[in-house]
Amino acid sequence: MKENFLHYVWQYKKFDFSNLTTVSGELLTITNCGNYLQQTGPDFFNAQIVLGNQKWAGNIEIHIKSSDWYLHHHEKDANYENVILHVVWEHDTPVFRKDNSEIPVLELKNYIKEKELENYRQLASPKSWIYCENQIAKIDSFVLSNWQERLFVERQERKYMPIEQLLIETENNWEAVLFCMLAKNFGLNTNGETFLKIAKSIPFSIIRKESAEVANIESLLFGSAGLLPLEAEDNYTKDLKNRFDFISQKYTLKRVPIEPLQFFKHRPDNFPTIRLAQLAMLYHKQQNLFSKVNVAKKLTELYQLFEITISEYWQKHYQFDKESQKKKKQFSKPFIDLLVINTIVPIQFAYAKSQGKESSESLLDLLSEISSEKNIIIDKFSNFGIKAMNAFESQSLLQLKNEYCNHGKCLQCAVGTQLLKA
Repeated sequence: MKENFLHYVWQYKKFDFSNLTTVSGELLTITNCGNYLQQTGPDFFNAQIVLGNQKWAGNIEIHIKSSDWYLHHHEKDANYENVILHVVWEHDTPVFRKDNSEIPVLELKNYIKEKELENYRQLASPKSWIYCENQIAKIDSFVLSNWQERLFVERQERKYMPIEQLLIETENNWEAVLFCMLAKNFGLNTNGETFLKIAKSIPFSIIRKESAEVANIESLLFGSAGLLPLEAEDNYTKDLKNRFDFISQKYTLKRVPIEPLQFFKHRPDNFPTIRLAQLAMLYHKQQNLFSKVNVAKKLTELYQLFEITISEYWQKHYQFDKESQKKKKQFSKPFIDLLVINTIVPIQFAYAKSQGKESSESLLDLLSEISSEKNIIIDKFSNFGIKAMNAFESQSLLQLKNEYCNHGKCLQCAVGTQLLKA
């Protein structure tokens, strides 16, 4: 038995309300179960009960055993002085307030139906991956669809937090925030944090001023990343070094220590050199990118924004001073899809939120145009009968696994509560 199950039982009134009595034999009527706020202090606030003929208003505390009150040191906490009822699975000791008055106890195990307990045991029994893996495919499609929409919004709320921090750091400069977010996602999982650090080390006002020449932005990005060779052999690399030294002096740029970028295990088109060169060309070609990104509602509009070709040098190179066969190295549609999922949608959500506007429906429609992501989590859900058809559904499943399944929050999950009703 776990305490969160008792919270669920109490919150959703999954017990027999008729003929309730406390462990001392007093008649008990529950008028209001209270508010489940999940904050410090008692579990349910502002409950109302009738004990005998006396009405009481106050808070409810729930434990597996009565003695947990002392195990958790509630007797030392003034927040628990207004508890009017102690709800437990098993009563093993009386509990007293500071004035020595005994707190009434309801032993809940006497009032929960066996069917509720059996459903809970099935859900809570150990599984190979998630608790509901043998039952999730049976969930009503309408329930699952509504839950996925809520999960999607929760995931965007979570992604809003680092954007909010960037807004503080950039003094609410949305163009600068977009630049930082794009840089992070251009770096993918391996180099993302380092790319973000590089982007944050260059004031966006400088990127804007120097964007007329792509070589200037390349010099800033490669120089800040520590990728410019000490001994350059070709003219292009020598030119970048000279430009970086000049621009650094011009704007008195401070050098920020940057971790070495990772090339190992990357396909050549994902080398950090190529991704930085693409980022430079994007900001050379697209002025006021945030304004364009923020109004885009269709995937085709975003594909057009990212329809660029890398600079001439990088069409013939993957690394400095090492020439290769010429290739345009344009953005692939799967890569743009990743940018939409991880950058464009979160920033549109964040901007709408900052303006007090609702954007969930339009963003859901946008992600529904994109194929489902492919990773081990999405594959596992598919194995258990829940197949993501698009990026909206895969994003919601990632939120479900990471924020609910991984933490055993079955009783805060629409899937778990639906299974308990079965």
